[in-house]
Amino acid sequence: MIKIVIAEDQGMLLGAMKSLLNMEDDMEVVGIGKNGAEAVALVEEHNPDICIMDIEMPLKTGLDAAEELQDHPCKIIILTTFARPGYFERARKAGVRGYLLKDSPIEELVNSIRVIVEGRRLYAPELIDIVYEETIENPLTERESEVLELVAEGKTTKEIAGELFLSPGTVRNYISTILDKLEVSNRIEAIARFKEKGWNK
Repeated sequence: MIKIVIAEDQGMLLGAMKSLLNMEDDMEVVGIGKNGAEAVALVEEHNPDICIMDIEMPLKTGLDAAEELQDHPCKIIILTTFARPGYFERARKAGVRGYLLKDSPIEELVNSIRVIVEGRRLYAPELIDIVYEETIENPLTERESEVLELVAEGKTTKEIAGELFLSPGTVRNYISTILDKLEVSNRIEAIARFKEKGWNK
C-alpha cells in the first residue's frame, strides 16, 4: 500500500484529492494538511511513501517544506498552478521527485505516484519547455547576492554592515544596485524576485 500525505490550502481540492486517491486499491491517504508546516509534521509522524504539496501555502510554502524534508525518505511531489522556472529550479535542488501542474487529469497524478514510488522522477513537459526557454542567469555578483540573503533574513543595514565589515553607506549602495539590477522598487520585491528565480542558495 502506498501511503500518502497531501498538503493543499484549498479545502475543496484537498478533499477531492483525498477521496480520489483513496479509491485506488494500492493507495491510502494517511494525512492531510493546509500548509507546509503541517506537511512537515505529518511526514515526520506518518512516514509516508509520498507527500503531495502545493507551492503557495501559508506559514510555510511547499518549496520550504520540501527543502526541510530533503533528507527524509518520503518522495515529494509538487502539484501547482505555477509553471515558473525559479520554482522548478528550487524544487529540483530540494530533491523533489515530481513536479506536476494542477490542470493535469487525476489519472496522470495516480500514474505519476506509482512511477515515482518506483524511484523515477517525473516533471511536467510544459515546465521543461519553459525552463529551457526562460532560464536566466543571476545578474547579481556574489557580494550583492550575499547582501540580499542577509536582507531576506530581516537584518538591518547596520547589522549587514557589521557582519560583512562594510560601512552602512556601502551596504545602501549595494541595495540600490540590487534593486536596479532586479528591476524592482523595494527590498520585499527584490527578495521575492530572487527566490522566484531560484537564485538564492
